[in-house]
Amino acid sequence: MMKPLEGVKIIEMDAFMAAPTVPRVLGEWGADIIKIEPPKGDPCRTQAGVFNMPYSDEENPAFDIANVNKKFVCINLKTQEGKEIAYKLLETADVLVTSFRTKALERMGFSYEELSKRYPKLVFAQILGYGEKGPQKDAAGFDATAYVCRGGILTSMTEPGESPLNEVNAYGDFQASMCLAGGICAALVGRQKTGKGDKVTVSLHHTALFMMNVAIVASEFGNKYPKSRRRVANPFNNTYKSKDGRWFVFCAPEYNRDYNKVMKMLDRPDLADNENYRTIERVNELKLNSEVIDIISEQMVKKNLDEWIQLFKENDIAFEKGYTPDEILADEQAWANDCLRKVKYPTGNERVLITSPVRFKTVGNPEMRLSKPLGHDNREILSQYGYSPDELQKLEYDKVIISKDHKTVNE
Repeated sequence: MMKPLEGVKIIEMDAFMAAPTVPRVLGEWGADIIKIEPPKGDPCRTQAGVFNMPYSDEENPAFDIANVNKKFVCINLKTQEGKEIAYKLLETADVLVTSFRTKALERMGFSYEELSKRYPKLVFAQILGYGEKGPQKDAAGFDATAYVCRGGILTSMTEPGESPLNEVNAYGDFQASMCLAGGICAALVGRQKTGKGDKVTVSLHHTALFMMNVAIVASEFGNKYPKSRRRVANPFNNTYKSKDGRWFVFCAPEYNRDYNKVMKMLDRPDLADNENYRTIERVNELKLNSEVIDIISEQMVKKNLDEWIQLFKENDIAFEKGYTPDEILADEQAWANDCLRKVKYPTGNERVLITSPVRFKTVGNPEMRLSKPLGHDNREILSQYGYSPDELQKLEYDKVIISKDHKTVNE
């Protein structure tokens, strides 16, 4: 069965996580991906130490997170010959994905304005830090700054008065990635109708604002963040701690319907039909949220986590413990749905990677081909574009293309 994006060719010129993850996902959906790297390579190849992961040409899970299912060419785009190679690749491309800043693209000769003239059918897709307009449009923007800080996450997802959130690396990057993946697919559909490509942009900043939708809009009406867990509007959608010290959330959004049921589960039948507590409207009117939360908290510390899990599941009320990342690696639900995938590296080590979340019935579990060393596919790819072995040898000698797999005579 044909994959949804089979036949679509994507060229990427990017770095780190947000933009490279876009073609990685589209590659799982069937697209053919060629990643152009500079002579020093994507910096993400050597960033694994930041995450306490190993990295080498044989085993680089931190790089693979954003770079499975690709072919790799290394071209010095500062040379005229290198630019001509890239232009030749783009002649047959459907999409260019980039995270380079607009001014850098203009200097290099790969701006949207330049490429849309050369290739009217090309979809130009760009990850930005802060968007195309405004005083920060040319500023450096990373996940931790443009997304977490400027997007309000740093100050909103913590207890009031506590130290700010220490966000997981690339958390916002991957959300921006999925947004741009969707935008590219829409642009490809649009091209079928008009015959012309388009420019698709997603910024880390705007992505964060969209994910913070409820908090930002509600702030117009005095709904302030960060919120203390002791002052949430619905005590039945909150964090609590068990006897054995584990944090969890139970979520019963229909407070009025489930009030008596929950009080019985908590061994507080004496509070059934309590005039002040039985409706969420009354609780909020009298500002008794903290009282109800304290009552629940006092009961929750009387049983261990496993006991609460069983009780809430039996009563069909949504409940989950706060999983730690190492617990997720052993989560049977994640394994049952191919959320987690074991891959074997040339080193012999078996590691776990995360698959992308979108699934197609006609495709099943997507393939994950591990990344290759810098410039691994130079000769294979460029020979397809008419470069002879002698021409490739000269390009290697002149350092226009670089590959760890092919030694040149001046090395």
